[in-house]
Amino acid sequence: MTGKRIFFLLFTRLNMETNSIMSRLKIVFLALFASMLMIGCDGDFRELAKGNTREVVVVMDSSKWESQTANAIRNTFGRYVLTVPNGEPSYDLTFLDIHTQAQLDRIKRQKNIIFAAPFDEESNVGRQVRGFLDEQVEELVKQGNSFAFPLEDQWYRDQFALILTSTSDSALAAKIENTEEELVGRLFEKEMKRWTYFVFKKKEQTQFSDSMWANHGFKVRIQHDYVQGVDTTDFMTFRRPLTHNDRWMWVWWKNDVEDDSFVDADWINKMRDSLNQQYIKGSKDSRHVTTYYGSPRSRPVKTDQFETGDRLIGYETRGTWTMVNAAMGGPFVNFTYYDPLTDRLFMIEYAQFAPSVRKKLPFVRQFRAMGRTFESDSTWTPDSENKEGPAI
Repeated sequence: MTGKRIFFLLFTRLNMETNSIMSRLKIVFLALFASMLMIGCDGDFRELAKGNTREVVVVMDSSKWESQTANAIRNTFGRYVLTVPNGEPSYDLTFLDIHTQAQLDRIKRQKNIIFAAPFDEESNVGRQVRGFLDEQVEELVKQGNSFAFPLEDQWYRDQFALILTSTSDSALAAKIENTEEELVGRLFEKEMKRWTYFVFKKKEQTQFSDSMWANHGFKVRIQHDYVQGVDTTDFMTFRRPLTHNDRWMWVWWKNDVEDDSFVDADWINKMRDSLNQQYIKGSKDSRHVTTYYGSPRSRPVKTDQFETGDRLIGYETRGTWTMVNAAMGGPFVNFTYYDPLTDRLFMIEYAQFAPSVRKKLPFVRQFRAMGRTFESDSTWTPDSENKEGPAI
């Protein structure tokens, strides 16, 4: 065998082996890449649902848009929020009918969808609602035992869908209004997850939350462009100083609180006002932020206790602030937390001054998501306070 022949055979074999190795490497790389994608989106490769997180498409037969059911949906999902200046609907509702399959397919792409019809309604929407349910569920509806069926990420990712049906228009309307807190609460929980992702997806300042945890035994996530201001032994402030949309937050804490029975709406607001008077001032010392107590109907201050998913006892207060001796104001959200394991009390408040921004509710929802990121260190002791932590 000639040298050229031997060289050709060796080269061909080496080339085949190299190609084989490269092919295997490509397969491995593609498998790893696919795994990374699956980890990044929980294995769901579908498109994201379309629309704003505060928009809800209500699918009903057009002849029923003024029915008791439609009005019940307006009075629950579309109820006006009065704890912001001028009031805004909780969710913006758009009513649509189904005329074609293409239209239904477009509707199914939306971020938030409600299908509503009495079970025996002879319409495209009624038939579609029945098509969503199996025989066992149909019997529960006919017996009046079930009426609401949430579907999360049913057709697209990050989607909230709700099927509402009952034995009659009046029965369905009554059930919707009687379970407003639970129904709207499901959508609100989905919205909080969306806002948490949105607020912190660009970047967050973990150096601040890490320092809080190391030095003070608690933390709350800080958005990427907030700037720290006051920092004392029991109070700190952060501000997002935009000329057209000024936002700020502050944190206060107290140790050795062995009994939290005094914490109620009245105490929370008095404490808030005291702290705002001391730390959140205007251009002159005679000007400071305080709560605006208008008419309970037109401008209420509302405090609710809420589930934290942890041992913490949480209170959320929402309303409007005003500036003493100055024509300024805007919405605020306050969180009060009590940790029974460490006997510690905390307050976090977010506020906005943006007179040129017409809709304030989206920012209030951001505040409500941000305040829910609070955590308290269950191992904290008084000796832990002010120990050296990471530099800011």
